[in-house]
Amino acid sequence: MKKNVHKLFKNKHLRDGHLFFLVVPLCGLILQAGCSPANYRKDMDKTAAKIISEKQLEATGKTSPFSIERPSDILRRKLLSDQNLPISTPASLGTDNLKKIKYWPEKDYPAVTTGGNVAEINEVNGPLTITLIQALQIGARNSFDYQTQKETVFQSALSLELERHAFRNTFVGQVQNLLSTNTTGDRAVSGTVTSGNIGVSRKLQSGAELSTSLAIDLANLLTLGGASSVGLAGDASISIPLLRGSGSHIVAEPLTQAERNTVYAIWNFEKYKKEFAVNTASKYLAVLQQLDSIANSEADYRSRIDSAKRSRRLADAGRIQEIEVDQAVQNELSSRQRWIAATQSYKKQLDSFKTFLGLPPDAAIELDPNELKVLATTMSRLINEKTEENKLLDDNQTPTDNNELIKLAEPDYKDAGPYEMEEAVAIKLAFENRYDLKVADGQTYDAQRAAIVAADALGAELTLLGSATIGSRRSKVSDATSDNARFVADRGVFSTLLTLDLPFDRTQESVDYRNSIIGLEQAVRNVQTTEDTTKTEVRNTLRDLLEARENMYIQAKAVSVAQKRVKSVNMFLEAGRAQIRDLLEAQDALLSAQNSLTAAVVNYRIAELAIQRDTGVLEVDEKGLWKEYTPGGV
Repeated sequence: MKKNVHKLFKNKHLRDGHLFFLVVPLCGLILQAGCSPANYRKDMDKTAAKIISEKQLEATGKTSPFSIERPSDILRRKLLSDQNLPISTPASLGTDNLKKIKYWPEKDYPAVTTGGNVAEINEVNGPLTITLIQALQIGARNSFDYQTQKETVFQSALSLELERHAFRNTFVGQVQNLLSTNTTGDRAVSGTVTSGNIGVSRKLQSGAELSTSLAIDLANLLTLGGASSVGLAGDASISIPLLRGSGSHIVAEPLTQAERNTVYAIWNFEKYKKEFAVNTASKYLAVLQQLDSIANSEADYRSRIDSAKRSRRLADAGRIQEIEVDQAVQNELSSRQRWIAATQSYKKQLDSFKTFLGLPPDAAIELDPNELKVLATTMSRLINEKTEENKLLDDNQTPTDNNELIKLAEPDYKDAGPYEMEEAVAIKLAFENRYDLKVADGQTYDAQRAAIVAADALGAELTLLGSATIGSRRSKVSDATSDNARFVADRGVFSTLLTLDLPFDRTQESVDYRNSIIGLEQAVRNVQTTEDTTKTEVRNTLRDLLEARENMYIQAKAVSVAQKRVKSVNMFLEAGRAQIRDLLEAQDALLSAQNSLTAAVVNYRIAELAIQRDTGVLEVDEKGLWKEYTPGGV
């Protein structure tokens, strides 16, 4: 090895100091080895995270952790593994579980990572019961759509980085070696030309573009005595638009739009988080409502079995007719059908909810029924107060046969819940906090700027070009017989060029400008539409709140009356003063009232969350947990 190196340095061309042209490619290979795909990815992740943090502060006034990397220990994967659920491919367990294919750029990525656990969920080997709060956290970590929304924000940050990069220094470096042999003459001529150049360019927001480069060449003859010559040249150029395409408001428009698009992406994600949280709660409570319906159907089914048996005994004793026994048996069969249907409907809704959260539908997961009990307890105070009030009103009411004298009482806000705010207050809150309104309003400003850019393109184009070249290149093997180039700053070629493009044909630009004005009108209409939609949503949700509250009171009283009716009919039936049909009808009414009361309680709670969502005051953190709005700031 040492002998080969010694021979290498005895070479005449290398003794002339031209080892540089072998070292440069070697350095390039070393640099390339240091800039691996993993390093590029990590650097870009850091850049995007910095941009997102910056834009979060601008968009919402605060920052929160943000990452699109999905941990390997998310609940979905744990359920698939620990509950031994079937999977179709390795992709079912995540990207880190995929087999690395040939030429995959990163050996250790995607890697197995941690951090996806939800608090208080450790062992999932058996059936798992999750609370509403846990469901919110699970959705934020496992939902496919939630992850896609996060990636949209991340990709907007990457697009912004590209636009920012357009106004930074751009460096280029290149080394090339040409080996040629010419056999067309009397003697064969062989030689090499090794060239290296480095340069930098930059685009300014004024529209000017600057570029400089330095080139070094070495031309060597390998025959005819081995002559050589060094070339050295420097170039510099500048381009300055003076009319069309000049000014930062025109040149930097793509950058400005990218900055705003990132803010829009963050606003849209914040709005999505609120919608996702409310949807999670709505679906969770709907599943529990169906579970409660099963309990009601089961109790009703047991009651119908008992009624059928009792009717049989009464018929055997000759106290009722056989046809009434048949009616009781038919109702028992119908009740069984309702019980089975309610059970299957619950299972379907539960599977759908698991899929909504990003969990396998066949995972052994149940929802905590205590959540519905807590909700019912919370609402019971309002229900009891209103029921007592209605009882007093009924006791003091004077019976009358004249329907015209009966005064119907419209629902009022005397017993309103905390979120049944005045319409004007709710709309004002929505206008101040709704992110979709902020996006729509921002897009009108975008449309105005687009019209300015389109109008600028209608004008004449006047560009000043300047260039300077010092020294001379050695680009051919025959240049090896020339003298070495000299780099003298005041001896070169200097030139300027002024070009004027007159606006004789601007058809395409005219169309673009007219379309930009139309786009502005559409953006304004979008603001107006979003504003009207916001008002409609707020008004309708307030109406839903009032209706759900009144419905709770009505259904609570209906349950009480239905229970009293079943008890009375049973007593009359034993005394022979009622028919079996009366009991069956009373049982139907009780089941319907019980299911309706549960639905009313759930609907009221969902409406409370919906009004917070529609006014934009519901806050959701990076873990998916919400912080509810406190009316009056108390």
